[in-house]
Amino acid sequence: MNQEQNDQLVLIAGQSTMGKTASLRNIRNQSKWMYFGTEAGKRIPFKNSFDAYRIADPMQVLEGFDYAIDTPEIEGIIIDSLTFLMEMFESQYVLTAANKQTAWGDYQQFFKTIMQDKVIRFERPVIVIAHTLDVYDETTLSMKTSVPVKGALKGVGIESYFSTVVGAKRMSTKELAAYANPHLKITPQEASLEFKYVFQTLPTKKTTGERIRSPMGMFTSEETFIDNCAQMLLDFLKEYYK
Repeated sequence: MNQEQNDQLVLIAGQSTMGKTASLRNIRNQSKWMYFGTEAGKRIPFKNSFDAYRIADPMQVLEGFDYAIDTPEIEGIIIDSLTFLMEMFESQYVLTAANKQTAWGDYQQFFKTIMQDKVIRFERPVIVIAHTLDVYDETTLSMKTSVPVKGALKGVGIESYFSTVVGAKRMSTKELAAYANPHLKITPQEASLEFKYVFQTLPTKKTTGERIRSPMGMFTSEETFIDNCAQMLLDFLKEYYK
């Protein structure tokens, strides 16, 4: 039995332009963080000093983890985004394979290798960013929101591999007034624009179709919405698991 786990693992999920990558801006000691960018041509939307790499082959992510595992100076790893990483694997290794059934098995195993081997052995913070897709469920007559994935992983869901999944949202300041807490600060500019980019940490009545989750008791009901700050999120996890 292997009792190893990584308590500093988080999934930041949301639609495009909801502030997912921008939430990384306050990460401390950025030069000691490896940033794996899988979205070709996409620039980090703020000045930073991340040890950044443009991923052209999914296997480079595995190589990057192996290097980081053996390099104590590296404090964390960011994958931006998992959605594009899995699409890249499909394009390069599934669609071109002679045996599609075997290739889809490799697709699933690639993801499991990251989550069940590399992330755990790294033992330091890992932030994974992913895009979400809304799909109408005719059975429940409701909208379901999840990270799109293919093959056998689709049935299980990417989110099931994370104990902490936050939703990156853009909310009106009027709606956020009901969730006042020390970790949700409305700046004068946000007040003027009447909206704010936030993390949703707990499900609400309106968002039962989303796969937001967190360890029991880590967030209070007032902290259902907090600033979209990845460093703050890591601090919550560190305090919870101390």
